[in-house]
Amino acid sequence: MRKLLIWLPLAMFLAFMVVFAGGLISPESKTIPSKLVGKPMPQFALPAGIAGKPGLSSAELANGQPHLVNIFASWCIPCIQEAPQLAQLAQAGVPIYGIAIRDRPEDLGRFLARNGDPYRAIGGDVNSSVQIALGSSGVPETFIVDGKGIIRRQHIGAINPEDVPGLMSALAAAK
Repeated sequence: MRKLLIWLPLAMFLAFMVVFAGGLISPESKTIPSKLVGKPMPQFALPAGIAGKPGLSSAELANGQPHLVNIFASWCIPCIQEAPQLAQLAQAGVPIYGIAIRDRPEDLGRFLARNGDPYRAIGGDVNSSVQIALGSSGVPETFIVDGKGIIRRQHIGAINPEDVPGLMSALAAAK
């Protein structure tokens, strides 16, 4: 009995770690509610992130139609992963606007040449001020903005193929 009691703390610790790891691996919900959903896009005006494309301002996002605003960077590995889904959304007629975080025009050019360019405009957010104003925790991150400039949905992380139908539904609901 005494030998069993010696191993009890280790067994309890291992049981705790299994429960903790299970919550990390398969959380109850992958949705993180944003405090900005239902609120206007923060005011901003970003210069062009790359030559040949216009910059981006919050005023442009209140033009009467819903938009997808994608925060990305050329140095972001998950941004490469979501590129085919962004191309699919753009081919379906979704207006996609980009905010490039802490990036250089030449790096953005190479990134877009390799991975495709679904963006109608790309604003260069070199000091991450717009990213911070949006409460974005990293890249990539995507926002659905309705025609009045109100944020209707926030998608954290790369857009995967299984996310596209939900985004399309959210865009349709934002009309």
